[in-house]
Amino acid sequence: MARRYWLMKTEPEAFSIDDLRRRPGGVEPWDGVRNYQARNLMRDEMRVGDGVLFYHSSVDPPGVVGLAEVAREGYPDATAFDPRDPHYDPKSDPGNPRWYRVDVRFVRAFPRMVTLETLRRTPGLEAMKVVQRGMRLSVQPVTPQEWEIVLKLAGG
Repeated sequence: MARRYWLMKTEPEAFSIDDLRRRPGGVEPWDGVRNYQARNLMRDEMRVGDGVLFYHSSVDPPGVVGLAEVAREGYPDATAFDPRDPHYDPKSDPGNPRWYRVDVRFVRAFPRMVTLETLRRTPGLEAMKVVQRGMRLSVQPVTPQEWEIVLKLAGG
């Protein structure tokens, strides 16, 4: 199967590209996602080696700050089973998990952020999910053409 591409949003105060870079082996579980559409993408679609645009949200300005890759395919998100975890879901059952996560691996940080405003102004990115008004999904598919355009905007 051909490599696929994704955009994954995170709030840098909670987890940034630099946090990912500092993890052992640059790998961290992408957990705590509590949206069924995003869950389905992680559980059913993401594969080891897929490319990830690492996006910082809830900052001024928001934008793509680097690259990661899927290091482990979807598996149950154990944070859903831990009552002490902020992502606990009392309806989630280890025997029939409701929530999934993937592991992501740091690839590189961009020398400069590709801002949301830049993405919106760039020809060829008009249909990119992140530029659509009201699109709040934290895990989004990215086309190969969109991937290449963002890489060029980031300086290669």
